[in-house]
Amino acid sequence: MNYYDIWCNIKDTRADVQFATNVNAFMAHLRENGLIESWTLSRRKLGFGPTELGEFNIRIVCKDLVQLDRAFDAAAARTGEFETLHAKVFSMVTDFRSGLTRDFPDAVRVVNS
Repeated sequence: MNYYDIWCNIKDTRADVQFATNVNAFMAHLRENGLIESWTLSRRKLGFGPTELGEFNIRIVCKDLVQLDRAFDAAAARTGEFETLHAKVFSMVTDFRSGLTRDFPDAVRVVNS
């Protein structure tokens, strides 16, 4: 599996529940269209964690980079329902950071005994 992590803050912290609603709606739409496998949304607790990563973490799980690339293409087209839902999320975000990780060792990794 591949994990696309997004860390961010939101512009108005009073809108935290609306942010969660918007993220979940967009992620559900991506999943319903086969563009991701799953996602989680989490929030830093009690201020613990590196401040440069932001308060919120969205972890998007994809089976491979082809699937992730299709999800990026859907968002980048900026049309239809994908754009409507994506705009509701990114318009609330500030201090965006992202990273890409994978299960290790990879399923294709040859391990010598």
